[in-house]
Amino acid sequence: MQNISDIISTVEFNHTGELLATGDKGGRVVIFQREPESKTEPFSQGEYNVYSTFQSHEPEFDYLKSLEIEEKINKIRWLPQQNAAHFLLSTNDKTIKLWKVSERDKRPEGYNLKDEEGRIKDISTVTSLQVPVLKPMDLMVEVSPRRVFANAHTYHVNSISVNSDYETYMSADDLRINLWHLDITDRSFNIVDIKPANMEDLTEVITAAEFHPHHCNLFVYSSSKGTLRLCDMREAALCDKHSKLFEEPEDPSARSFFSEIISSVSDVKFSHSGRYLLTRDYLTAKVWDLNMESKPLETYQVHDYLRSKLCSLYENDCIFDKFECAWNGSDSVIMTGAYNNFFRMFDRNTKRDVTLEASRESSKPRAVLKPRRVCAAGGKRRKDDISVDSLDFTKKILHTAWHPNENIIAIAATNNLYIFQDKLNSEMH
Repeated sequence: MQNISDIISTVEFNHTGELLATGDKGGRVVIFQREPESKTEPFSQGEYNVYSTFQSHEPEFDYLKSLEIEEKINKIRWLPQQNAAHFLLSTNDKTIKLWKVSERDKRPEGYNLKDEEGRIKDISTVTSLQVPVLKPMDLMVEVSPRRVFANAHTYHVNSISVNSDYETYMSADDLRINLWHLDITDRSFNIVDIKPANMEDLTEVITAAEFHPHHCNLFVYSSSKGTLRLCDMREAALCDKHSKLFEEPEDPSARSFFSEIISSVSDVKFSHSGRYLLTRDYLTAKVWDLNMESKPLETYQVHDYLRSKLCSLYENDCIFDKFECAWNGSDSVIMTGAYNNFFRMFDRNTKRDVTLEASRESSKPRAVLKPRRVCAAGGKRRKDDISVDSLDFTKKILHTAWHPNENIIAIAATNNLYIFQDKLNSEMH
């Protein structure tokens, strides 16, 4: 029986890919570090091992609203490294924290006014002075909270994004986006507010938000209506009027009771180049060109075989699952999760796609990731095909991350983290 608090709720590589952080429903953050290549096997890539674990958030209670605030980590974002220490932001529904992760492998010895245990000496007993020295000690990884950014969100925080100026970041909840300075915790600037005067007029919510990777004035946010809004902070202090609106016109013939639910965008990511946007809704992943608002450049069917199952997916609440998406380092391949511990990859150049499975067997060192195929209801089944009726909807891959430069992916499958290295090339070509 899996422990609910161990379920991974976010996964994120740092800017070099040497560190990988996961957050879970129990409010913990686990950081993995890539081991250096061994001298005996120069071509063997280092594995990721646990580097540090710490409790980021605790459950709280809002007495004014009589609401429990979950400790679950919604998002982690690394700051680019500027000295020996690493910094990351983590958030639950309400409070964002900045953490410093640093190493200590030396300790000072030979104090004049303290004894070996650290107790203050009687000054009258000090007869000679000595110079304290640094002695080597076992490596210690210290994690300390540096800032707590609280009391700025009425609704649940769904996104945080560090700006390319490395001084500011934004946090988004269902109806508002706030801009923070990393050094100032007691105030933030509200840059988007879509809350109507009368909440009965509410028709959409913000689902995700991200800064442009190179232009510190641009950011994008997605909505539950399937739209993307690109905003420019140079135009106005409050970015309620977007610069660009990306929206695909709906096909009236395909409209159904579920249309609005499945068109809600669950994730949006800028490409590394900054030219494209990748979005994920319930059934598809789409690539948008920033220069073309009228329709997506590319649309990829993630699990179209579920179209006939939407009624039962609505009844068991799976239709509201929020899948994330990721680009590879060169923006040529995209990745997103599905059910049954499957995840999908789409090569934008060759138009090839593949379904892979995250499992204990496939994560063994020399195991090869075998492509899987799901057979739609009533379709012809080939050997090894999986019927859509036998998919396990409790095994869902919502959170994935791709190493910024290499073919290494991290897949969160409920309470297991799978890291696949150099197993992807052969599958996509």
